[in-house]
Amino acid sequence: MNAQPLISGTDLDRVLAWRADGPRRVGDFLAEAAALAALLPAGGALLNLCQDRYRFALGFAAGLLGGRVSLQPSSQSAETLHDLQAGFPDLVCLVDGDTDCHGLPRFDFPALPAVDRDAVGAVPGIPADRLAAILFTSGSTGKPQAQPKTWGKLVANGRAGAAALGLNGRPHAIVGTVPVQHSYGFESTLLLALHGGCSFWAGKPFYPQDIAAALAAVPAPRLLVTTPFHLSTLLAAGIELPPTDLLLSATAPLSTALAAEAEARTGAPLLEIYGSTESGQLASRRTTAGDAWTLLPGTRIDTDGDTAYAHGAHVEGWVALSDLLETLPDGRFRLIGRHADLVNIAGRRTSLAYLNHQIAAIPGVVDAAFYLPDAAAPDGIARLTAFVVAPGLERRALLAALRERIDAIFLPRPLVLVDALPRNSTGKLPRSGLQALYAEKVGNGRR
Repeated sequence: MNAQPLISGTDLDRVLAWRADGPRRVGDFLAEAAALAALLPAGGALLNLCQDRYRFALGFAAGLLGGRVSLQPSSQSAETLHDLQAGFPDLVCLVDGDTDCHGLPRFDFPALPAVDRDAVGAVPGIPADRLAAILFTSGSTGKPQAQPKTWGKLVANGRAGAAALGLNGRPHAIVGTVPVQHSYGFESTLLLALHGGCSFWAGKPFYPQDIAAALAAVPAPRLLVTTPFHLSTLLAAGIELPPTDLLLSATAPLSTALAAEAEARTGAPLLEIYGSTESGQLASRRTTAGDAWTLLPGTRIDTDGDTAYAHGAHVEGWVALSDLLETLPDGRFRLIGRHADLVNIAGRRTSLAYLNHQIAAIPGVVDAAFYLPDAAAPDGIARLTAFVVAPGLERRALLAALRERIDAIFLPRPLVLVDALPRNSTGKLPRSGLQALYAEKVGNGRR
């Protein structure tokens, strides 16, 4: 049976992870993963909720060694976890710290026995066709959907990502602000370490000072894996950052202005990764160099009408993408917008992404999002709503500034000032969160 290694390479002394108490080498990791596998309770599915990235990695590897599938939802809400239990009644939650399992069976990360790294003879192989993980979409356009991933495809994913980022031959120490359970965090931190030769910081820093401290705790060359939301917050803090060699962003469109500011402040090139939970990472670009995307090695995109399909390399089958694409003669492509983002009002078309970009560019706006309710107004015309975080700005001034940027027919009715938007841990805005905000602020008639 075709097998792929748990970790690419044969150097057991290579540093795989950095923790506050020191480095963890490949040999340490393999020995600890085997010890954890022997302690896990019986069951077929492992819901890995560990917040420490190294402990998550150990749980993932222990599950592979024991033939378990890793369940990786992007949300840890009670509703999400109970939905998972309904589909996987034998699951057990692997947790560290005080994570709330909402009544599901839990297994607290144990104190591992002393392990003998020298007893590890070689990197174990895992059948390539084994179901290794089930990731779940974020729910930004509806209910999260399960996306099964086989081990062979995950290995190819990690190697393709390393090649696209130019990390082959020059592995970086990774600091990630995104949770490892999320597909982007999983691919661009853990898989890059397992199969791209990189190492990773075990924490998940969020606040600017914590991000700076994490970068200072790992050696150069350094790679910061983040999102537009986290990056904007980091730059706005104005703190000094340790030398950083590469910036990576995903999960939401990144403006050229923010990318240019990030590169000017850090001296590092900023790359974006395009993909989805369904397909995995598919393409990359340097944002300041243009809007065209270059496919990762071996991946392909074909179109049928307005629908684009990803396939090849690490993609599981043929995957219909949620975005409208414009293919270019040289094999690259441009993003036009998400199908679900398209807005048609009285015969005029635009996208929510375009509207969000325009309102976020108004000076004084900290965060903003347009929302199109499911139901039209009594006159049958859709009414856009905008939620805006803009301390010190008045609604009338915001609308006047927005009127200079977009067609009047797309002006929000109403524009609602709020203290914060319901973003999740990756900076995304799940539609369910916007629906709840709309019900709270607009549904009862308040403006």
